[in-house]
Amino acid sequence: MPTNQQGPAATGSPTPAPAPRDAGGGPPGWLITLLAASCGLTVANLYYAQPLLETLRNAFHLDDATAGALITVTQIGYAAGMLLLVPLGDRIENRRLVSGLLVLTTAALAAAGLAPTFPVLLCAALVAGATSVVAQILVPFAADLSPDHTRGRVVGRVMSGLLAGILLSRTLGSLLAEATGWRVVYLTSAVLMAVLALTLRSALPRRTPTSEDNYGALLRSTFRLVRTHAVLRRRALYQAAMFAVFSAFWTTISYVLTAAPYHYSQLGIGLFALVGAAGASVAPLAGRWADRGLGRPMTAAAFLVAAAALAIAGFGQHSIIALTAAAVLLDLAVQSTLILGQHAIYQLDATARARINSIFIATFFLGGAFGSQVGSIAYHWGGWTALVVFAAALPVLALLLWTTDRTAKNTTAKNTTVNAAV
Repeated sequence: MPTNQQGPAATGSPTPAPAPRDAGGGPPGWLITLLAASCGLTVANLYYAQPLLETLRNAFHLDDATAGALITVTQIGYAAGMLLLVPLGDRIENRRLVSGLLVLTTAALAAAGLAPTFPVLLCAALVAGATSVVAQILVPFAADLSPDHTRGRVVGRVMSGLLAGILLSRTLGSLLAEATGWRVVYLTSAVLMAVLALTLRSALPRRTPTSEDNYGALLRSTFRLVRTHAVLRRRALYQAAMFAVFSAFWTTISYVLTAAPYHYSQLGIGLFALVGAAGASVAPLAGRWADRGLGRPMTAAAFLVAAAALAIAGFGQHSIIALTAAAVLLDLAVQSTLILGQHAIYQLDATARARINSIFIATFFLGGAFGSQVGSIAYHWGGWTALVVFAAALPVLALLLWTTDRTAKNTTAKNTTVNAAV
């Protein structure tokens, strides 16, 4: 596969200007902030609907499981975009790719806001989910700009913006729906995506593609990476389990909060969702754990915290304090494993980070789709107790898989040696 240096020379195109860096060799603070904000705004498109399910169920006369399909379809679209679009980040100049995808996202969100029927909304959500993978092009972009000894911290800062977008989107969606209506949520996001497309087109530094493969060869090389890297397979499965828990909890919690004894409005649901945003604060800390070679033990700790959070949610169904504590702990755990996992996979092949990231994110979003749909069915069938039992089993299974992992021990030892040398 061609390297960065070979690519421009082989095609005869001019060598792009070097990316801006701060005095420490990493990207400047303003660029990290822009990347973090961009990731947060784009990934939020996947989550606006979670607190709106009760409203959408009434608007389109749906049952719980059918309404939950909106979350499932959005996540399936995102997973498809990860597999089919994100690998292009190693082939196409990133500014052009990002701005083009955001134009498509804008159109899809506008269609969702104007959807006359639920099937139309589902189709628009599928496209919006697929094209919102911009966030996962920007994260490896940040990793490429960062030297090895600060990569975990830089990625952690960018991911804190992405995770804040995931968490705050629920609050923003609830508040806008309460004040104006659910359609305005999608139309507002369409405007934001249009502005973001113009901003990133002009502000991002040029990044040289690391591959000259055609699209078919690029996809084949992406799937070969799965066979090549055991760390990638394991980390993707870990996060699939954790994101299934996350999606199951947040897809169904609005049903709990709108029922007795709470009877929350959209505003109340939005305020509850706001507490989960505290979990985004762990992202930079998790990046430091990864830089220090603590990825393996902290991953196990996160699995235990997630299981404990579901236990608290189950026993404390009628206590808003218990549900709040469960939400914060669950988000902290999921975000920790995400950062630790991305740090591990970014060490595997510097010339294929976009493709490696596409496999990782696609796998765990398929886990999220599984969690949201099965969680909706479990809640419809057996209420909150059935949902909690289903969700709590997932981090336990991930922990059992973790106990068989030998590759992580070798990777941890290698990273510790490298960090000591730095």
